[in-house]
Amino acid sequence: MEALALERKAEQNRELRERLMQLKKERNAIILAHYYQRDEIQEVADFRGDSFLLAQKAAQTDADVIVFCGVHFMGESAKILAPNKTVIIPDERAGCPMADMVNVDGLRKLKAQHPNATVVTYINSSAEIKAETDICCTSANAVRVVNSVESDEIIWVPDKNLGHYVQQNTDKKMIIWEGYCNTHDMLTVKDVEEMKAKHPGAEFVVHPECRPEVVELGDFVGSTTAIIKYCKESPNKEFIVGTEDGTGYQLRLDSPDKTFHFATKYLVCPNMKVNNLKKLVKCLETMQPQIYVPEQVANQARLSLERMLQVK
Repeated sequence: MEALALERKAEQNRELRERLMQLKKERNAIILAHYYQRDEIQEVADFRGDSFLLAQKAAQTDADVIVFCGVHFMGESAKILAPNKTVIIPDERAGCPMADMVNVDGLRKLKAQHPNATVVTYINSSAEIKAETDICCTSANAVRVVNSVESDEIIWVPDKNLGHYVQQNTDKKMIIWEGYCNTHDMLTVKDVEEMKAKHPGAEFVVHPECRPEVVELGDFVGSTTAIIKYCKESPNKEFIVGTEDGTGYQLRLDSPDKTFHFATKYLVCPNMKVNNLKKLVKCLETMQPQIYVPEQVANQARLSLERMLQVK
């Protein structure tokens, strides 16, 4: 029975992939997929990457339609950087709890209290927050961005864990917002220690969105892209991974001879996983749901993203 069900699913996926190729041609569309997406989506993407790479691809593409397989704020960033393109996402319920932890009123109050501070916002935030921001960053370039600004004082939103990591790598005074990523923040020292006891030869690679005491245990700390690159180039053959489990697709692709253990089975972002192949095809058929960003907000937010893209 189970074999039959798997066969049927494989057949369905084959048909969906064929339909997808046809629609992509008709619409002149490009599919961007974040590393945390389901395997079936990463398999069909034109580009897989973290939010920084995908933001760059959105800014550079000559496609008419960008299908962004990620969460809502990523689709917004693509629309802001490519305002003349149509940007669609497979499921508009793909939100980001961390992005929702910061609000415009709260940020404006903080800015009023610290008038000389530069606002550095993690890209995992809404267009409205980016519009209140001096410069954006991603986990890949956060330290570089913070060190690139002239001001000695930084208002950092919304992720306190990444903010804490940046604070260890800069002399600037950081005023840190109290947001966090639900998925990364769940990983505990106990989880990591248990995995290390089970796999004593494995290196622990960890994302700075995890709690500071977990990050301290890392043999390597970096963004999703940096983790993937490190594992590929490391002579080590076994890794404990402290980031979202969708990353496993690229890790296994790059290093089929290596073994990856996720530090806990709970490293799954439910929002990233609402997208699937069927929804991806449907959004290209219907050209819905589309991402809209009000022009005034987009113009303000664009400055903060473009400044980020200029930091070397």
